[in-house]
Amino acid sequence: MNEQIRAREVRLVGPEGEQVGIVPLERALQLAADVDLDLVEVAPMARPPVCKLMDFGKFKYESALKAREARRNQQQTVIKEMKLRPKIDPHDYETKKGHVVRFLKAGDKVKVTIMFRGREQSRPELGYRLLRRLESEITELGYVESAPKQDGRNMIMVLAPHRAVKASAVAATASRGGPRERTAEEPAAAAEAAVTSESAAAGETGTTADTGGR
Repeated sequence: MNEQIRAREVRLVGPEGEQVGIVPLERALQLAADVDLDLVEVAPMARPPVCKLMDFGKFKYESALKAREARRNQQQTVIKEMKLRPKIDPHDYETKKGHVVRFLKAGDKVKVTIMFRGREQSRPELGYRLLRRLESEITELGYVESAPKQDGRNMIMVLAPHRAVKASAVAATASRGGPRERTAEEPAAAAEAAVTSESAAAGETGTTADTGGR
C-alpha cells in the first residue's frame, strides 16, 4: 500500500472502478495524494500489478461489517436424531413426526433411527415400511438424503429439507437477528433429539438423547 509498493509501474484503477491505465508508480502515488486516497495493491501477482485508489480505512471497516453480518446470518447445519420403535403406537408416531416436521422447517437435517429389540430384529420390513410412511408424509418439506439401511440393531434414514425450506429458515433466523433461542413454552424437543454438528472442520459431535417410542 502506498510507499510500500515496489513496482516501477502499475495498472491503475480509479476510485469508482474506472480504468486509468498503466502509469509509473510515482504518478499513481501523486494521483492518490491529489484526491486524499490510498494507493492499494489489489492484484500484486499481475504484470504490472493492479492498484486501486481507495480509502483503505473505510474499506477495512466496511469489510469487517460485512464479515460480521455474514457470521450473523450463517446458519450451522445440524443433524437432529429422532428414534422410533417399529411397533410405535399411533399417538407416539404423530408426536415424533411433528418434531421431524419442525426440525425440517427449521432447516435442519433429521436422522431417523428405527430401534429393533428381540424378535423385532427378524422383521426389518416393519422398520422399512415405517420409514417409507414417514418419507411420504413429509415430502413437501424434505427428501431422503440417505436411504434406509440396516446398522446392527437399528435401521437409519436421513432426511434433509428442500432448498426453499432451508432458505426460508435462514431468512427467518436473519430477520430475528441471529440463531433462535429456545423458549420455555417449547416442549421437551431437546430431549427428543440429538444435535450433531456437521462441520467437518470443527469435527464436533453433539450428544444424543434416546427418544425411543413406546
